[in-house]
Amino acid sequence: MGYPQQMNTAIIGLQWGDEGKGKLVDLLSEDHEFIVRFQGGANAGHTIVVDDKKYKLHLIPSGILRPQKKCVISNGVVVDPKILVNEIKNLPENHARIYLSDRAHVILPEHIEKENKLTHLGTTKKGIGPAYTDKVSRSGIRFCDKKWVEYFDSDIVRFLSPYICDTRLLLQEALEKKESILFEGAQATMLDIDHGTYPYVTSSNTSIGGLYTGTGIRPRDLKIIGVAKAYTTRVGAGPFPTEDTGKAGIHMQEVGQEFGTTTGRKRRCGWFDSVGVKYSSQINGIDEIALTKLDVLSGLNDLYICINYLLNGKQKTIPSNLEDLQNCIPVYTQIAGWHEDISNVKTFNDLPFNVRKYVDLLEELVKAPITYIGVGAGRDKIIKRC
Repeated sequence: MGYPQQMNTAIIGLQWGDEGKGKLVDLLSEDHEFIVRFQGGANAGHTIVVDDKKYKLHLIPSGILRPQKKCVISNGVVVDPKILVNEIKNLPENHARIYLSDRAHVILPEHIEKENKLTHLGTTKKGIGPAYTDKVSRSGIRFCDKKWVEYFDSDIVRFLSPYICDTRLLLQEALEKKESILFEGAQATMLDIDHGTYPYVTSSNTSIGGLYTGTGIRPRDLKIIGVAKAYTTRVGAGPFPTEDTGKAGIHMQEVGQEFGTTTGRKRRCGWFDSVGVKYSSQINGIDEIALTKLDVLSGLNDLYICINYLLNGKQKTIPSNLEDLQNCIPVYTQIAGWHEDISNVKTFNDLPFNVRKYVDLLEELVKAPITYIGVGAGRDKIIKRC
């Protein structure tokens, strides 16, 4: 879309994931040379729609569909070689160049077996947790270790070997040459191992700190864009204060096609939680916000926005204790909805009045400017708000 080029940009999820980060990464990758995935594994999925065709990505950064770009899977990612090989093979012939960190840890078959025995956390059974466990216990295997080839067929090893390199050095040289880098996070802040709704979280730092440890570089010039849905979703178990299991929640699920990219599980749906998004924005030092899937709310007469939590009658931000979070009562403000189809609107001022009012109120509540607004699934269905 030809937006002004940024030196370096990070895209961070502000809710429980599935906010539409991949679409924004795909859009902004046009103006960056490198696109970097810095944490997580194949437990996350990004869906990109180009010319009405869907591409589902799990490990490869979302800029892969721009042939002239360079996509990096960095050291903070844990990688299942079988999944990566299949993902590369399913790409269109003309795609970006791929680099795989030699320091990235390998997900072994035994990791998947271990995670399949876990039942209480709602994991994706992809071996992510056990792989990170071995990593921090210093018993993991990396792609730079010759031992990794013993666990996989020779065709897999031969296929991946040309992609493996020192990505830290590659990215450091890019910084020195002032080549722009776009950093892509998987999952989202509320699933961060330190700052999320523990223990119902993922096994890595999904917030901005994971960028530095997950790549080994420190970009001095960095814009941080947080991504949030116009409502809230969550996959799997764990507390969800604004969950709506009635007609509105069903509307969000069906109209928003809220099914996990990785597992196909139904996403739990509910109202926008400004308490949680503000919390995540503060943790990440967000510069601006991209609000996605606003079109999904079309057709609802009334909308509700969580503006506070009450715990034992007192106002509360996101509590550290899981039981406290489960006992929090959301306080809502009500706002009129809209019935217009907004999927073809190109500018903010052309949106219906109630839509603009909703966006303005969210911006006021989370204390960060909303600069991108998603109104549909395609590449062109996003409004840049000046």
